[in-house]
Amino acid sequence: MLIGIISDTHDNLPQIRKAVDFFKKKKIQALIHGGDYCAPFALKPYEGLKITCYGVFGNIDGDKEMLELHSTGRIKEPPLKLSLHGRKILVVHNIKSINLRKEAKEYDLIIYGHTHKPEIQKEGRALVVNPGECCGYINGESTVALCNLEKMEASIHKLRL
Repeated sequence: MLIGIISDTHDNLPQIRKAVDFFKKKKIQALIHGGDYCAPFALKPYEGLKITCYGVFGNIDGDKEMLELHSTGRIKEPPLKLSLHGRKILVVHNIKSINLRKEAKEYDLIIYGHTHKPEIQKEGRALVVNPGECCGYINGESTVALCNLEKMEASIHKLRL
């Protein structure tokens, strides 16, 4: 199962649309967002994926009530615990909000955002992925990630700004 991972979109609709197009081409089967959508209107482009999208609130998300409503309850307060393709997945916005060493013993995949820096690392049994920022506002690069849940391999992909 191939999943898309995105975070820190910060209302940048053109970059969100590029990410959605990228994920469509890759034929992902689920999408996980690591937080900082910002406003409810930023959810509209994801409708084109026609797959299940999961996510957590970040520290900049404004109208959480409307974000939750427009995501049909798929955006939750972190930590979000999922099971996809037989893999245990933990999603947070800020990695410092958890005890990584402890959680890496229980989960196969840990996803986070917040730092705006793409990173893939192994911690214990867990693959830890930060897709970086989709918005491109802080680092000047727009990035997303893919993760193959069968092989437990992830990769970072740059999107044109």
